[in-house]
Amino acid sequence: MDAPLWTPSAERIAQANLTRFARHQSYPEIHRWSIDRPIDFWRGVWEFAAVRGSMGDRVATDLDRMPGARFFPDATLNFAENCLREDGDGPAIIHATEVHEARTISWRDLRTEVAACAAAFRAAGIGPGDRIAAYLPNVPQAIVAVLGAASVGAVWSSCSPDFGVQGVLDRFGQIEPRILIAAGRYAYGGKMFDLGPKVREVVSKLPSLERVIEGEDGWEAFVGPHRGAPLRFEPLPFNHPLYILYSSGTTGVPKCIVHGAGGTLIQHLKEHQLHCDIRPGDRVFYFTTLGWMMWNWLVTVLASGATILLYDGSPFHPDGGRLFSFADQTGATLFGTSAKFLDAVAKAGLRPRETHGLATVRTITSTGSPLAPESFDFVYDHVKSDVHLASISGGTDIVGCFVGGNPIAPVWRGEIQCRQLGMRVEVFDETGVPVRGEKGELVCTAPFPSMPIGFWNDPDGRKYRAAYFERFPGVWTHGDYCELTAHDGVIIYGRSDAVLNPGGVRIGTAEIYRQVEQLPEIVESLVVGQRWEGDERIVLFVRLRDGLALDEALIDRIRAHVRANTSPRHVPAKVVQVTDIPRTKSGKIVELAVRDVVHGRTVRNREALANPEALDQYRDRSELK
Repeated sequence: MDAPLWTPSAERIAQANLTRFARHQSYPEIHRWSIDRPIDFWRGVWEFAAVRGSMGDRVATDLDRMPGARFFPDATLNFAENCLREDGDGPAIIHATEVHEARTISWRDLRTEVAACAAAFRAAGIGPGDRIAAYLPNVPQAIVAVLGAASVGAVWSSCSPDFGVQGVLDRFGQIEPRILIAAGRYAYGGKMFDLGPKVREVVSKLPSLERVIEGEDGWEAFVGPHRGAPLRFEPLPFNHPLYILYSSGTTGVPKCIVHGAGGTLIQHLKEHQLHCDIRPGDRVFYFTTLGWMMWNWLVTVLASGATILLYDGSPFHPDGGRLFSFADQTGATLFGTSAKFLDAVAKAGLRPRETHGLATVRTITSTGSPLAPESFDFVYDHVKSDVHLASISGGTDIVGCFVGGNPIAPVWRGEIQCRQLGMRVEVFDETGVPVRGEKGELVCTAPFPSMPIGFWNDPDGRKYRAAYFERFPGVWTHGDYCELTAHDGVIIYGRSDAVLNPGGVRIGTAEIYRQVEQLPEIVESLVVGQRWEGDERIVLFVRLRDGLALDEALIDRIRAHVRANTSPRHVPAKVVQVTDIPRTKSGKIVELAVRDVVHGRTVRNREALANPEALDQYRDRSELK
């Protein structure tokens, strides 16, 4: 019998933020209103969330243009001011790592530290539009620094310490930061890693840098002299740049996606308060790093008066219960993780419901990759039965979600609950016709505030338009392969383009090619994602110099080189030798065709290939079974 896995109680529905906002309308009714009357909706979000700033007279202009619409064109605000509206002795941040247990930073102390950091930036000549780059683990210093940067109007960009030197340079090298903040070391998997050598190499190749703040001593020397400075926020336009995030780098170095302060803030406030039911005093955890947009998403929970819970280190050290223990110790109300983590916990035979209380957890969110139906079962059977399980999906491109949770509606097995408020999401078939109950492209047919304000070094907007608006003009095409269900939910089947997605981490093929093809034995390569055990694994095909054969020693060298220069997530699970790489007549390698062959699917448009016979080498490979 078709029945939901969880239905919210009447009491829970009555207490939800969404119930107050919707004023007794059903979710389909409020969603229809939000997309039919976007000006009223986004004004309502501003007022409901009590955004600090001046709204101005106009909520939106040019809503018939996509891209080209503008939200709150007369507004001024400061992102950091909205995140620091609380004061006093209550917890703003609770943080732990593999090497120390939970510690607390109060709202008062956070405000003091941000004020000092902002004053230090000002003293260094940093002002609106300057770039601050961070190469840091997931620690409170990063929260202080990003809010200090936002206070003065600087633009923040970050990488996690597991990125290799080239991965960092591919990103920061494009945006020319004036200041780099870097850790001296970090812990992961029971080991301590010295970040110093990588930092020195990065610094030597970033000529724009004027100052490097490295390690705890460097941070104290920078911020310490300014403690006691008043907390001061620059009033800035709604679309003033806040973050630079990065695309996956499929066709070259990653694209630099610029997000505005106001769009980021109001999108996150909507998602947090209406879709995740975050309230003042809640404690919100997300397992993330500074290399993933979920860290940026997590920062904004401060603007709802909630406490950020930070954990840095391996989620499986010393065992798979570590994050659940952290949730118990800190009183987490929202437990955010990835589909890959939940699958790994299940495969490890863990039963958190039997070993942990999780009494305070109201919501579990999952993102990064589609959450398998079996993982829905696992959560309700073995983690917690009375919990709102919200599978959410969006991405770096919008620093938020297109589809996600609905705290006042049932959870159906294997389904994301809803298209989010204010997001006119449809599923298009290949001809651009909306469909339901069929697989197709996830698109958004109307503007929304957290669309990028542009790409860095893209003055005419050509790269930006090409990334999202070429396939269906005037429509955002996101690149997810999905389906609308009978419950008006969404099932996402994976990426519809060539972007790799192991464990939910989007990886561009070009980032791997640039490393692999530095090895002298390798002439050229091709990489695809293969669906494997409910996830995706990276498969690397290599063409070697004449007379060479692939052996375990070379495979180890390939993996080590990729790991050292990108990140552990980029390392191929399988490396397979071929003698030819299929190409189009214009010379482009055809990853999608190879991926289809690997999965046993028919390749369309073989006539477009210069050497279609090469595809036969990729079919029914024993190494991939």
